[in-house]
Amino acid sequence: MGMISDTLRLHQLQGRKMDLQFKISEITSTKSSLVSAGDDLMKVGTDYDPDSPVMKTLQQRQAKIKIMEERLNQQMQEYQIQLEMVEAEYGQVRQRLSQEIREEMSYSLA
Repeated sequence: MGMISDTLRLHQLQGRKMDLQFKISEITSTKSSLVSAGDDLMKVGTDYDPDSPVMKTLQQRQAKIKIMEERLNQQMQEYQIQLEMVEAEYGQVRQRLSQEIREEMSYSLA
């Protein structure tokens, strides 16, 4: 019975691992877009007087982008920690399953 439950757990962990990797990939892509948008805002802002209302609006938008980037960094760190935990459990379950298979396949000639 242990082999069946370990096999099922391996499949669950593999699915979770793929889900976390996808989420990390999505965050990386989103962060790249945010950085590009922030850079574009600053390029536009070089043409304006630092005290102009347009420049202040651009600075506010850049600050919001920075906050969003920080939140994405935090979320990615959480996903990376979860991924490490899943990978560690996956290794343990896989090792246990390998041991169970070895024990099941070995026999003695008593």
